[in-house]
Amino acid sequence: MRKTSNLIFILILSIFVTTQKVKAQQFATGADISWLTEMEASGRKFYSADGIQTECLTLLKSLGTNAVRLRVWVNPANGWCNAADVLAKARRASDLGMRIMIDFHYSDSWADPGKQFKPAAWTSLDLNGLKTAVANHTKDVLNLLKNNNITPEWVQVGNETGNGMLWDTGKASVSMANYAALTTAGYDAVKEIFPSAKVIVHVQNGYDNGLFRWLFDGLKNNGGKWDVIGMSLYPGWYTVKNDWAAANTACLTNMNDMVSRYNKEVMVVECGMSWDMAAACKNFLTDLIAKTKSVSNGKGLGVFYWEPQSYGQWNGYTLGAFDNSGKPTVALDAFRNSTGMDQVTDNMLKILYSKATKSIIFGETLKSVSIINAEGKLIHIRENTNNLSTQQLSAGIYVIKAASHSGEKLIRKIVIN
Repeated sequence: MRKTSNLIFILILSIFVTTQKVKAQQFATGADISWLTEMEASGRKFYSADGIQTECLTLLKSLGTNAVRLRVWVNPANGWCNAADVLAKARRASDLGMRIMIDFHYSDSWADPGKQFKPAAWTSLDLNGLKTAVANHTKDVLNLLKNNNITPEWVQVGNETGNGMLWDTGKASVSMANYAALTTAGYDAVKEIFPSAKVIVHVQNGYDNGLFRWLFDGLKNNGGKWDVIGMSLYPGWYTVKNDWAAANTACLTNMNDMVSRYNKEVMVVECGMSWDMAAACKNFLTDLIAKTKSVSNGKGLGVFYWEPQSYGQWNGYTLGAFDNSGKPTVALDAFRNSTGMDQVTDNMLKILYSKATKSIIFGETLKSVSIINAEGKLIHIRENTNNLSTQQLSAGIYVIKAASHSGEKLIRKIVIN
């Protein structure tokens, strides 16, 4: 933070939770941030473009991200991405007013086009046993969120399942009927807990129309259920490496075909380019957002970047949107500049924090102000005030919820240190 006469000026984006604002952000500009808690535990920090250390989700929000995607593993060896870890990240996103996508891998670790391993505890199960396990795991995680007042907008049943999931029982090239049955088990479980959530079937290589037709024809012909067709799109894996313009054009053709063929909504749930190709990545994202918004019948729902906060070759991954110093590159300017986010982030609020007096001063007198700690516990509340004491607060992350006299509901996330 930057000091000026013992005062620290913190610019934090306002999140106005009004009906008009919610309607304005229908198009999702999202980020998969599943590595975040693990990165933080390792000591990784995040900085604004001018070098101010900032809580990561607050920073991503200021960069135009209005939604997060969180992967779920059944019983991961190190605990990251288990149900409790997902809840911790979902709570933080929810406190910031961000929309949430849950991504079930139905594995103890990575599930992707090259591997769809069953969880260790499920390896001896037959098809009926796997259907029950899928349903129970899905409901357990979603009930945990529901019991903590968190409602996901989208839920993925499987991750990059271009050849099914839970191999070999649910391998689509072996038994499309089995894959469809497992997908439907997940779908029904989601709807039991969150009837309004949209269920996504996610397939890699969004430019490969033949793959998508084969898989979704197979699902349809075998009674599979889904609401949204999700796609991954990485120009680095396109036929001509990094030809993002051609990849986007092929993806749009595919999206429109999916809408026409199955009358379903579509979205890009993963994308990314090398962090050191930031200008090209910005152009890629800008074009991809525009193309997704142009999908026929308004059925293009959004674009999600995969782990943009990753930097310094975290876990060997180099497609983040931050540089090696932990600052964002220009790539995510595409999110901030998109029309939907302009309407959400059109108001800035200055909060004046004095370390000398340990107090926060607001730019207006607010009708009510409350402070909530990282565990979701209400620890302080005041009415008709333009300031708030932080003397009793230990170092950590807090959420400030406030209501203005004009009726606007506001929420902030701050770091006290």
